[in-house]
Amino acid sequence: MESQKQRLMEEEVVLDSGEKRLNELGYKQELRREMTLFKAIAIAFSTMALFAGSTPFYGLSLQYAGPACLVWGWVVVAFFTCFVGVAMADICSSFPTTGSLYFWAAHLAGPKWGPLASWCCAWLETIGIVAGTGTQAYAGAQVLQNIILLSTGTNKNGGYFAPKWLFLCMYVGVTVVWAVLNTFTLQVVAILDVISIWWQVIGGIVIIIMLPLVALTTQPASFVFSHFEMDPEITGISQKPYAVVLSLLVSQYALFGYDAAAHLTEETKGADKNGPIAILSSIGIISVLGWAYILALTFSIQNYKYLYDPTNETAGAYVPAQILYDAFHGRYHNSAGAILMLFIIWGSFFFAGLSNTTSAARVIYALSRDGGVPFSKIWRQLHPKNKVPANAVWLCAAFSILLGLPILEVSAVFNAIASICTIGWVGSYAVPIFARMVMNEKNFKPGPFYTGRASKPICLVAFLWICYTCSVFLLPTYYPISWTNFNYAPVALAIALGLIMLWWVVDARLWFKGPVRNIDGLKV
Repeated sequence: MESQKQRLMEEEVVLDSGEKRLNELGYKQELRREMTLFKAIAIAFSTMALFAGSTPFYGLSLQYAGPACLVWGWVVVAFFTCFVGVAMADICSSFPTTGSLYFWAAHLAGPKWGPLASWCCAWLETIGIVAGTGTQAYAGAQVLQNIILLSTGTNKNGGYFAPKWLFLCMYVGVTVVWAVLNTFTLQVVAILDVISIWWQVIGGIVIIIMLPLVALTTQPASFVFSHFEMDPEITGISQKPYAVVLSLLVSQYALFGYDAAAHLTEETKGADKNGPIAILSSIGIISVLGWAYILALTFSIQNYKYLYDPTNETAGAYVPAQILYDAFHGRYHNSAGAILMLFIIWGSFFFAGLSNTTSAARVIYALSRDGGVPFSKIWRQLHPKNKVPANAVWLCAAFSILLGLPILEVSAVFNAIASICTIGWVGSYAVPIFARMVMNEKNFKPGPFYTGRASKPICLVAFLWICYTCSVFLLPTYYPISWTNFNYAPVALAIALGLIMLWWVVDARLWFKGPVRNIDGLKV
């Protein structure tokens, strides 16, 4: 008995602080804990991505209400995102587990409501994060489509605009590449994510500085910061408040995904400290650089109306590509510079999708570990050599590919997938934050990062902001509504969540108890 106590004391001395807390929560260390703080920040930063969030919705948001709402909307969204980030960092410090959000929900909601809270949170997050891989694949294929177009002569000079079948092939191809890379050791993905952070920081700074300098003319500050302009002939939206609300879509889509650092806490050294730091650092970096990128694009606009002209060089299909083309072609009379800048942006989508696949696989692995996914035994298996959830990786890839199949027939696929992604992913944040807000503070065991008395009001602001964000992504984005512009995200989510809750009522509530301990009778 004495020798066993001595052994446990010796183990406690050498245990990583994150692993120690993991053991206290009832989980043994199975994944390799080799991630440093910098690599954790790199993965969170890569999942949010400097260009991947702000580029796809830039043209659409600009069209709703003009540049002023787009530019100042980013600042407003970044401000409220900080509340969500701080609330999550506070919880992450106390619960540094791979299951992160749904694990937090289970423990914070208590024994009575914990299983239901955990179930709802887990499936919201799973839907959102798997759809997130689809959005990165789609947006990356969009950029690649424009690179091919400009490389072969532009829309005006017989350039090749990839048809839908080829677009789908690009979508599927990059998704498979991400799955293959995530089947290797986490160290390989971590190295690529370190490359990613430098790619995006250096590439971002290059574009932010070079674009306004290359452009023959730049817009005045009055246009960028105070010009309001609607386009009801195209969007069908004539109400100013509605237009302003929709103009914030670019910012709300860009500023989430920072929970990626929490998904990897079982693989991060000192996760109870480094997890919260990674969450807040990624929000800060993306907020500053993302705003600078939006300013660079907006100042560099040469002809505002021409951006949406279907006869322009990029077929009016991708506003950022047209801004880059106008700037570089106007100065150098060729599109080489614009192609290079688009390649930097495409790299951002590639790295974001890679990190997103990493996070998605960890979510499914954690939920499978607790029996919450059909055929859980398959998805919770680790690769025997690399110790990564390879089966979960390929399951994520398969569902992402299925989400992209409507590309062949429906033109509004990206808006729908992005809405599903945002509502599911951001909506899953609301469950543990709400549980944290209403729980008795005496029952909360704080970690090294703790907001103390400020935690309740911070959680309240964060929860209300999340509810608002999810509501916006359910709205129609064009009028009159037709089959070609219909935002089918509400229908898809209603069906998916309806089936999930039906499963809960009929069967899952009888056996699903939330996170399952895999350490029996051991307290560290």
